[in-house]
Amino acid sequence: MEKKNQYMEVAYQLFVDGENGQEMTEEATKERPFQFITGFGVALDAFEQQVAGLQKGDSFDFTITHDQAYGDYRDDLVLDLEREVFSINGHFDHEHIYEDAIVPLQNEEGNRFYGRIVEVGEEKVKVDLNHPLAGEDLTFKGTIVENREATAKEIEHLVAHMAGGCGCSCDDCNGGCDHEHHKHHDGCGCGHCH
Repeated sequence: MEKKNQYMEVAYQLFVDGENGQEMTEEATKERPFQFITGFGVALDAFEQQVAGLQKGDSFDFTITHDQAYGDYRDDLVLDLEREVFSINGHFDHEHIYEDAIVPLQNEEGNRFYGRIVEVGEEKVKVDLNHPLAGEDLTFKGTIVENREATAKEIEHLVAHMAGGCGCSCDDCNGGCDHEHHKHHDGCGCGHCH
């Protein structure tokens, strides 16, 4: 039976298939592990299922298929948006909108998400809304740094953040906004982003 409300710290290396075999794309070290509480949807379900039953000090090596991770890469999620969308006070935001920049966006319903700028044209800006790891099978190799019952304060803090009550910025994240295996694209998790 899967335990909920377990506080976990996981050190890992994440590999994807590259042109020359497996390539490491991300790392969470023992000094700056990925931290989460089980049962809250912070980590990918398939990732959480693989590590939740392990004990502190246990090692792991498993692969999550792309359909269990971020799905297929979808061409329909690459959009051409008007340059005005990226203008502030009538001026195009050259400081933040450039090729390969990751930018926060918001749709008509107020949902927030991130997109990668593919190309900045004279009239349009091409934005890729696919997750950076869409279409990739993810291989995780690492160690359980901590696995214990979460405290009420830790759960309260997480719930407050998920409701938008956390004042953290992505600069507060352990290692920055580079841990991509999370479901959320709504900002910093005060320990990791996305």
